[in-house]
Amino acid sequence: MSDIINVLTRKTSLRKACRDLQLADMEKLAETLAELIAERQQEEADRLEAQKQKLAKLEAIKKQIAESGIDISDLVESLDPAPAAKKPKGSVKPKYEIKDDKGEIHRWTGRGRTPKVFQAYFDKGGSKESCLIK
Repeated sequence: MSDIINVLTRKTSLRKACRDLQLADMEKLAETLAELIAERQQEEADRLEAQKQKLAKLEAIKKQIAESGIDISDLVESLDPAPAAKKPKGSVKPKYEIKDDKGEIHRWTGRGRTPKVFQAYFDKGGSKESCLIK
């Protein structure tokens, strides 16, 4: 994309690129480019008009607020309630449980890396199903 922009925005690059084109092709290219420019100008004019209308509406609303004696900060506060408190992330209940050689119970949710105790059990031929908490 930047290559075409470089060619189109530099007169010498454009001249070089158009060297092999016929005059009719260059005229067609110029017409197409002129149409695109006109479209973009219309879009920009429409955008500016919409922005003007929006600003006019805002000014009318401000005037109404001022005439009614309401403070804008009161209005803003009434429209934007305090943000809802985020829920704390709940912990996940363990899904697997195993007792090691020392009699210590180890629990695992099944998420993330497999704990060493469980991995050693699995390496010895144990299965996850046998560790499920019932």
